[in-house]
Amino acid sequence: MSAAIRVAQSSQASIKSLISLMNKSCTCPAHSHARAIQREHHQHTKDCGHGKDDDHEYAFEMASSTMRFGEGVTREVGQDLVNMNAKKVLVMTDPNIAKLPVMKTVVDSLKANNVNYVVFDRVRAEPTDRSYEEAIQFTKQHQPDVFVAVGGGSVMDTCKAANLYSNYPNAELLEFVNAPIGKGSVIDKTLSPLIAIPTTAGTGSETTGTAIFDYKPLNVKTGIASRKLRPTLGIVDPLNTLTMPTQVKIASGLDVLCHALESYTALPYQERTPRPKNPAERPAYQGSNPISDVWSLEALKLTVKYLKRSADDPLDLEANAEMCLAAAAAGTGFGSAGVHLCHGMSYPISGLNKGYKHPEYNVDHNIIPHGISVAVTAPAVFRYTGEACPDRHFKAAEIFGADLSKVRKGESAGPLLADQLTKFLQGLGIPDGISALGYTKDDIPALVKGTLPQHRVTKLAPLSTGAEALEKIFADSMKNY
Repeated sequence: MSAAIRVAQSSQASIKSLISLMNKSCTCPAHSHARAIQREHHQHTKDCGHGKDDDHEYAFEMASSTMRFGEGVTREVGQDLVNMNAKKVLVMTDPNIAKLPVMKTVVDSLKANNVNYVVFDRVRAEPTDRSYEEAIQFTKQHQPDVFVAVGGGSVMDTCKAANLYSNYPNAELLEFVNAPIGKGSVIDKTLSPLIAIPTTAGTGSETTGTAIFDYKPLNVKTGIASRKLRPTLGIVDPLNTLTMPTQVKIASGLDVLCHALESYTALPYQERTPRPKNPAERPAYQGSNPISDVWSLEALKLTVKYLKRSADDPLDLEANAEMCLAAAAAGTGFGSAGVHLCHGMSYPISGLNKGYKHPEYNVDHNIIPHGISVAVTAPAVFRYTGEACPDRHFKAAEIFGADLSKVRKGESAGPLLADQLTKFLQGLGIPDGISALGYTKDDIPALVKGTLPQHRVTKLAPLSTGAEALEKIFADSMKNY
């Protein structure tokens, strides 16, 4: 039996179980799963200690891209494009992926279905404003009506940006970039169809409406976030992840890990302010909610169980397939709930890189992979946020293997989760804190300065976090082991 079939059967069983729980005729609090989730979420609100007023949010939206999962499903993309009546397709990838079997599969499928296409294969790993501009100019030159992104998060995000600005040909790059770095203008057009074919199990970008890049003038990461950016279809084929180098696999998986943890512990949606005056202005990242919780917890469980297995054995088909599902599940969860401090602090860690180049990344520039930059602060972040919603931190710690029956009365949830995270990260052999990436305590003011503008994510932390708190978290992140 193939890994895909085993995973599909497992997923079907989980879905049937969830539907059964949600549809039980009894609506009393003791038996209703939906009400149990709602009750726990209200406790999360209470635990976080936020008050109520007329400006608070009262609704959340759940939306995601259509996802197709299965071993070998990449070969269907040509027929998908025919079904879309595509006239000219732009296939976007990077120089490394361009040489791998997945691109041959995609091109063969397009040729077999007589699809007119052009390839852009110069996407930069960890894209910048300049690399975005290059892809956008290529797109404007060729004027495609459908896009296909083949690669990891960098490729998918670059393709989203190219799609956006080809539909707004007169807009400057900062027009839609998140405030305060950009103007944060609302995307009010329906963009061209985009099919995303991930080759990593990490960003979940095949399900989300975000596009992240390094903005070099300020040396920080920022991005664009809108539901309009979501791919039309995500084709998730576990076979495409088998060629990932071990370090790429680990870094990608750590992004999944932090997506799950941050979205599960994010500020509850009904505590976010201000409430939008127009539903179209409701942000893509809305705060944790009962539906995002389901996806985030499932992604966390899968990542804890399968990430090390997939890293230890590149040909472990089951582990690779489960990590693909984990990435998509986490993308669905954080695509609604959002992320918070690990991601907000990761942006200056990557953007201010002083000369670090992570092993096994075949690129011609220094690079701190996104998954590494989010993970190195995770123990300190969750040590800090534990007091805000301890039940959620205890639950996450239990998924890592903590025995809650041995927790002493009054013991803090934050340190317990931080200890479990530290063991997990050490077991994967990732760099020991931000000092291993070249930073010293003298760099903390610059790192804090680079984090403060990341309002889109930092304001979703369950605790209000200013410069003083960020300084302490960065200091605590110098070494983890």
